[in-house]
Amino acid sequence: MNRTIALVAGEASGDQLGATLMHALQAQDPDIRFAGIGGPLMQAEGLDCWWDYSELAVMGLFEVIRHIPRLAGLRHQLMQRVLELQPDVYIGIDAPDFNLGVEKRLKASAIPVIHYVSPTVWAWRPGRVKTIAKSTDRVLCLFPFEPAYYRNEPVLTNYTGHPMADEIPLQVSAATACLTLAVENHGPCIALLPGSRPSEVEKLSAPMLDAAGILTGLYPGICFLMAAATPAIRHYFESEMLKYPDINCRVFSARSKDVMAAADVVICASGTATLEVMLINRPMVVCYRLAGATYALLKWFKLVKSRFFALPNILASEPLVPELLQNEVTGKRIAQAVSRWLDQPGPRHDLSQRFDQLHRQLKTDAAATAAAVVLQHIKQG
Repeated sequence: MNRTIALVAGEASGDQLGATLMHALQAQDPDIRFAGIGGPLMQAEGLDCWWDYSELAVMGLFEVIRHIPRLAGLRHQLMQRVLELQPDVYIGIDAPDFNLGVEKRLKASAIPVIHYVSPTVWAWRPGRVKTIAKSTDRVLCLFPFEPAYYRNEPVLTNYTGHPMADEIPLQVSAATACLTLAVENHGPCIALLPGSRPSEVEKLSAPMLDAAGILTGLYPGICFLMAAATPAIRHYFESEMLKYPDINCRVFSARSKDVMAAADVVICASGTATLEVMLINRPMVVCYRLAGATYALLKWFKLVKSRFFALPNILASEPLVPELLQNEVTGKRIAQAVSRWLDQPGPRHDLSQRFDQLHRQLKTDAAATAAAVVLQHIKQG
């Protein structure tokens, strides 16, 4: 019997997760059809793509408010198409601000719903578990500590693991990555990853390039590599680079893993990229900036609960890598943190060992596990 699954991913990391899940589902049931919202990776796995995921890539409370009319219209159209399709299950991949609202209405219409990637209830707004439980039938969790947060709620949870821990080998060669990118560096190589959302890139590009300017004066032959998630982000970053003519920086499209692997140190936005860098086993400096009003609101209502915001630090429950938040995100602070990694081989070695331990802990057959849970959920109705 042919099955149809609707999937909605809202950003590049969701596109990656969706693609690996689709591939694993097809391995277990080759006749499955897919439709919904995704990016190039999900489309390559056979997604009938109704809208590109970039339509949903909005970050921050006030940024979302600005886009509410457009997002509301898109949500309405999406629900109409899903209701017409009557899929065996709807899978919202991350993007909780958008997906949970859709899931709640589809659940009320008797369409089975799964939310793939637990929202970060362990970091901020833990009360969201009640909303999540009302909105979806099941939550697939990427990290082993997450299901415990739902134990008192009427929602099914499964720890499935993170597919990236399976996909990325324990040893990733920097020399091979440099050859792949045709990079010849005669000094340190630094990766710049300002994010996959336009709002992130707008906030982080300038301080990252400021840091690149400082580091260029400190390390002869230093080079910089930037990975752009979309053509629009590439255009924006390259226009910002014009203000820094002395920096040796090359920009690549959709080559983030190669860029990370080629680097001696990675400067990156907080998010899934920090997990990728950890799995590739490179030192990093993690930056996070929200709109001023958004950050003030979070502080005022004490909505942030976690000690850390970088995933390696959260997984290890200790500050393995430096985190820079809001006003700390300056070229000077970033450059200082990068210099410490470049100049101190002892801490780099210790970090590499800890990253290897964490990688081995997370290395499960995650996509196949998630796919099996989805198919069992469909079977159970």
